[in-house]
Amino acid sequence: VGLPNYRKINSMSKLMALGAYLLIVSACSTSEPSPTFAQYIAAQEALADDNFTGAQQALKSMADAATEPLRPLASAAAGKLKKMDALGKPVKMAFKAVDGRQVDLGKLKGKVVLIDFWATWCGPCIAELPNVKKTYAKYHEKGFEIVGVSLDQSKDKLTDFVKENDMPWPQHFDGLGWKNEFAVMYGIQGIPAMWLVDKDGNLVDMKARSGLDAKVEKLLAE
Repeated sequence: VGLPNYRKINSMSKLMALGAYLLIVSACSTSEPSPTFAQYIAAQEALADDNFTGAQQALKSMADAATEPLRPLASAAAGKLKKMDALGKPVKMAFKAVDGRQVDLGKLKGKVVLIDFWATWCGPCIAELPNVKKTYAKYHEKGFEIVGVSLDQSKDKLTDFVKENDMPWPQHFDGLGWKNEFAVMYGIQGIPAMWLVDKDGNLVDMKARSGLDAKVEKLLAE
């Protein structure tokens, strides 16, 4: 199998993603080319041209064509690629929150939005909560919003925790845990994962957990 043009793959994150693809192809290689293998080649060629959309489409087809043991790997690779390609672009996220509110990030332009992928069973997520609440209280009236994406599987545990801990922002919940709709869509493989969306609606930070207060203040001032 010929490797993509590494000169065009100029970031460590892309190289890490390529490693996931190589893992997949090593697992599905047989004596005769398979549809899964063909899709891998298509994804590989698209990556060589920095065509992330083409690579993502090929990997989705690969996931559809893969045998059952390989589908999670192919889906994870496609999600990781979408996550890499999301920075600097609008985040498509619309849902009915667990409390009944309708949420659409596309309608929050003019606001700075923190997307918080978390769960009540996640120790580091809970440890971050005081800082998140402090930032929300400080900047909410100035245009700062939070959208929670819960990877919980129990709705009651989520709603009880949110009420007990005075978390007024909306929460997405589908009960699927790590297979949460948006977690899969954006290749979330670890939590807490905190993303910041600027006033134009574009994703500008995938590591908002570090220095959250200062980052929110800066984005609000822009």
